[in-house]
Formats: sequence, C-alpha cells, structure tokens
Amino acid sequence: MTYRLDGWQDSTLGQNLARAGVSRRDFLAYCGVLAGIFAVGAGARPARAEEVADKLAAVTKPNVVWLQLQECTGCMESTLRSGGTTVEEVVLNLLSVNYNELVMAAAGDAANQALAETNAQDHILVVNGSIPTKDGGIYCTIGGESAEEVLLKSAEKATAILAVGACAVWGSVQASKPNPTGAVGVDQIIRDKPVINVAGCPPIGEVITATVSYILTHDALPKTDAEGRPLFAYEQRIHDSCPRRAHFDAGQYVRSFDDDGARAGWCLYEVGCKGPSTFSPCPIFQWNLHTSWPIGAGHPCIGCTEKDFFDRFTPFYQVLPNVKGLGVEATAAQIGWGLVGATVAGVGVHAGLTAVRRAAGRKADAAQPLAAFGDGPPPSGEDGCACGGGCGAAPPPKGGPVPLASPTASGNSKSQPGDQAEERGR
Repeated sequence: MTYRLDGWQDSTLGQNLARAGVSRRDFLAYCGVLAGIFAVGAGARPARAEEVADKLAAVTKPNVVWLQLQECTGCMESTLRSGGTTVEEVVLNLLSVNYNELVMAAAGDAANQALAETNAQDHILVVNGSIPTKDGGIYCTIGGESAEEVLLKSAEKATAILAVGACAVWGSVQASKPNPTGAVGVDQIIRDKPVINVAGCPPIGEVITATVSYILTHDALPKTDAEGRPLFAYEQRIHDSCPRRAHFDAGQYVRSFDDDGARAGWCLYEVGCKGPSTFSPCPIFQWNLHTSWPIGAGHPCIGCTEKDFFDRFTPFYQVLPNVKGLGVEATAAQIGWGLVGATVAGVGVHAGLTAVRRAAGRKADAAQPLAAFGDGPPPSGEDGCACGGGCGAAPPPKGGPVPLASPTASGNSKSQPGDQAEERGR
C-alpha cells in the first residue's frame, strides 16, 4: 500500500501516521516486526507489538539530524528502496524531518540554517559516511567546513549518536589500505559520548529504522556488543541462521558458481562465504520487503558488517580457514571424517584393520545420514572397497586432511550432488 507523506503536522507520531493513511492494523504489523527485531538477541526482553505501538505512537516530534559525509548514499537508499511507500518509510520520513540533506527539499543557506537550528536543540544524530582526517579534511567539505567540523558541531547536543553503515562505523572501502584520505569512523572522532554502530554495507533498512525506534520507545540506548553494534540485531552469526547450514554440516559445498551444487543450493563456504565469521540478521530480515539477500541469491556473504572487511576478507572468493562444523571441534576440511553413525578411518595399515573396516563399511551402508540431501553411495574399488583389496572400507579424503586453500585446490573445480565420496574427501 502507498501512504501520503505530508510531513509532521500533528502533535504525536501516531496522529501523523493516521493522517498519512496508516491504519492501526498496518501500524501493529510494523510494530510486530520491530518487536521481533528487538527480541532476536539472546536474553532480550520480549515485547508485544501493542506495547511497541503504544510507545511509538505517543512520541512527540523528535529532532533528528541525519548527516551524509564521505559515503555513497547506499545506506539511505537501503531504507528508502522498497515496493511502495511502506510504514517504515513513513516513520523514517517523520523522524528525520529536521535535516537530511539527501532527501530534504531545502538547499544552500536554507539547509545550513535548518542544520544550525536543530544543532542548537537536543536531538538524535544519525551519520552516514566516514570522516577524512588527512590534509585538514579537505577530501569532504560541506558548506566550506570539513566533515569533522560538521560532525563535531552536530554531536555537541546530540542525545544519541548512530553511525549507520560501514563507512560511518569504521571507514569502509575508503579507509582500507592504503587509506589515502585518512578516513575513520564516527567513534574515532566522538570520544566523549557512546556511538551506536549500525554496521553493514549497507545495513538492512529495517535495522536502521528499528534502532531509531528502539531509542524512541525505550528512552535509552540499546545494549551493544564489543564493537558497539546493537545486540538485538548483531548477536547472531549469519552462519547460525543460514538456510544452507545443513549443507555445510553435511560437507556439501559449491565449488564453482555454475556447478550442480550451486544449482542445488549447497553451501557457499568454498567459494568464499564469510557467514561463519559475520554477525548480522541478514538471513532473518533480508532486503526489499523480505524479498531476498545475497546468499539467497546464490552469492557468498562478504562479511560487510565486520570492521576492516575489505582488508581482512579479500580476495572475497577465497576460502575462510578453520571454521568449526557439526557443533564439535571439527573444521570444515574434516567434516567428511565425522558423519554421524559411520566412522571412517584412513586406509593406512591395511592388513591389521581389515575386520574393523569391514564393520565400519557395513554400518555406513546400513544408515547413510546424508541420503536425505541427495548423496549416493561412495565409489569403490573393483571389489567394492576403497583400496581394491576387499576390506570394504569407505575411501578416505584424497591425500588425507589438508589445509583449506582455494575452492579448486584439489584440481577439480566441480562437484556432483550424487558424489558423496568427493564431497567428504574435500
């Protein structure tokens, strides 16, 4: 549904939403989403949609300054881009009416005056973009002032400061090596007040709006992790909620973007997915009215909610090493050794272990735990065993466990969904 955006005209947010055509049902549905976001983090106090709606509807006109510094506007676009004018957009439009240079009608002196007037009052400060510090900050100036000067003035009377997006959180691509402009994040400039880091390149629009709404409904800042990110959104790894996690635990990986594993929706770990090291609610909330997200579209996570991800995680399609799997201390390279119900040892001392290997082979044949994922029986020697000597054992990983290097380290870049031994041997 499309709503009317007439700006703040009545005394409370609830009255302005009603003027915009937002029904109570739609508003409760939106607040239900917010309540769900607030409850994502472990130990969070559950909140009912009605409770959030009552608090948010009673909010009087907040003063908000929304700065765009050294950035690409992608964070604001993430919030505004949708299938229509959503309740989220109406709320955001009403909350950011004082100064938002990207979407406000005013320009020049009128815009500068709006900024100066809002800076003189208590206000919420939202910042997109990094702050260049080299050469007097000449690489980003607004109205003749450096980005650092603009930020310091706006932060002076700010009751809450949100750094939104990777640029504002740590500097993002412009702060990556060699960082020619000396770009830094907001919390490197503002040292005397807490800064809430809404990480991502860009962050999910609902998380941006939810963070602002949390401050308004709780009259307090959200609890954060060690990097200043709201726990309600950033306490879980993408890996923990990924719909492809079962394939990771099964050792079923995409090895090139056009192989059968990719078509079957297998795990993207071996083509560089950084989900195991990335804290974000992407698989839960997704983008564009819950339409999709990178892994859902078949592309590995690049870890954009983590600091220094351009330096730490590139090349993006290189395998992330030493990731735990199966809930035990086994790395992804070793997962094939530990299939539940079947223990397969390497074929080393063949004569002394023949009986044991035959029993293990029979046990594996009786219950193949990966059959549900489309795997077939492993290939065998000419008499049905791994070594061709009649022991009945399943084959070990080729060459034994090896450090992860690249998706094509074994010389075979493709895997077939039916080739169980190939998958476990990786």
